[in-house]
Amino acid sequence: MKSHTEYLFFNTTDRRGYINITDKIAQLVDKSGVQEGLVLVAAQHITASVFINDNESGLIQDYDDWLEELAPHEPVSHYRHNRTGEDNADAHLKRQIMGREVVVPITKGALDFGPWEQIFYGEFDGRRRKRVVVKIIGE
Repeated sequence: MKSHTEYLFFNTTDRRGYINITDKIAQLVDKSGVQEGLVLVAAQHITASVFINDNESGLIQDYDDWLEELAPHEPVSHYRHNRTGEDNADAHLKRQIMGREVVVPITKGALDFGPWEQIFYGEFDGRRRKRVVVKIIGE
């Protein structure tokens, strides 16, 4: 069994952002040489997410609007977590909703998606460097 690990780093200029990382993950799968297996893509920070959905700009904006409605950033005094001096309690909640990681099958050396599926990095407390691990295993 082969195993290949790489790290991706993100530093968004805005507090929230959504980056399609599908092509980068596909390149790493190709680099790994794995033909049949799995790829795990996981955010390694508690205010960021990795998720799968459609790459449609209206849907991405709908997610952002919906998340901000569910867990608005302001007023920051609304959250107990922010009493520690932080201002990112909303980002923790948004990450919980959107998820930490995805696992995608690899078939014949390629990501094996359903129709329209793409992998996204979701940032909810940006403006600093964050890491995503990509772990590829298989034959």
